[in-house]
Amino acid sequence: MALPYLKRQGTISKALMNEFYDDEFYNADPEDEVEEHSPDPREIEARADLRRLFEEDRERVVFSRQLEVQFEHKYFHWITNRAIRNLAFGEGLLRAETRSLPRAGSVTFYWHKRFRYYKREANRIAQIIDEYANPENSAAIGRYAELLVLEAFAKKEFVYKGKDVRAFNGLTWIETNHDLDYIFTRDSITYGIEVKNMLGYMDQKELRVKIRLCQHLNIRPVFVVRMIPKSWMNELYEEGGFGLIYKAQLYPWTDKARVEHIARELGLPIIAPKSIEEGTMARFLRWHQKLCESQK
Repeated sequence: MALPYLKRQGTISKALMNEFYDDEFYNADPEDEVEEHSPDPREIEARADLRRLFEEDRERVVFSRQLEVQFEHKYFHWITNRAIRNLAFGEGLLRAETRSLPRAGSVTFYWHKRFRYYKREANRIAQIIDEYANPENSAAIGRYAELLVLEAFAKKEFVYKGKDVRAFNGLTWIETNHDLDYIFTRDSITYGIEVKNMLGYMDQKELRVKIRLCQHLNIRPVFVVRMIPKSWMNELYEEGGFGLIYKAQLYPWTDKARVEHIARELGLPIIAPKSIEEGTMARFLRWHQKLCESQK
C-alpha cells in the first residue's frame, strides 16, 4: 500500500513554484483549455496574428507544427492549430495541401491564396522536413536527450537508481505498461524522471498516467521536456511534481551543421549541444533545495 503521497513528501508554496517558471514563456496570463466547439477569444486573437503574418509575406509556405512552436510564447499549440485551419477551411484566406513524405509521414502545407507559384517553396520545405523528421532521427534524438539528462543529474550528485523503471522499493506499477526513463534520489527525496525531446507537446494522457505511476511508487514526478502548457505544469505542481523545460529540441552535437541549417530554414528551436545548460539544471536544484527545507 502506497503511503499518502504529498503528506509524506511535503510541498512548497505556489509563490515559490512561480520562481522557477518566471521566464519569457510564462509571463503572460495563463490560458484556459477550451472544448473544441466552444467560442474561444484566444483563437480569435491567434487568427488575427496569423492573418497579419500571411498578409505581410504572401510568398510563405508553412506547416502547422512550425507555426505552433513559433507562437507558443502566446498561444497553446492547439489554439494555433485551430486558428490556421480556420483561416484555410473557414475564411479561405489560405490554401492547403497534404503530402505524404517518404520518411516523415503526412504533412499539411499552408500558403496565402494569392501565392500562385507555391510548389517550389513547398517542395523545398518538404525535403527539409523529410530529412529531420524521419523515424530514425526521432529515435536518435530521443536517446541523446536521455543521455544528456542522465549526465546532468549525475553531475549534480543525484544518485542513479534505475532506467525504464516500473517497480521501486517493493512497489510495482501494473495498471498500464508504462515505465519511467530514470529514477534518481538525493537528500532522501526520490524522483521519477521522464524525458520528452519533441517539438510538440507530449500526450496529456501519458503525462497523467506517469504522474499516477510515480504516486504509486511514492516518488516525485519530474518531466524534462522542451515545452508543455502552463496549465499542465500547474497540474503537475499540484501533484507534487516539477516540469524542467529546456525550450529547444536537442540533437546530437555531431549534427551541429545540419541542425543549424534546419533551424535557420524553418525557424524552429532546435540545437545540438554537448550537455544540458547549467541554468536549466540550476532551476531544478533550487526547487530540490526548497523541498529539502520544507521537510525539515
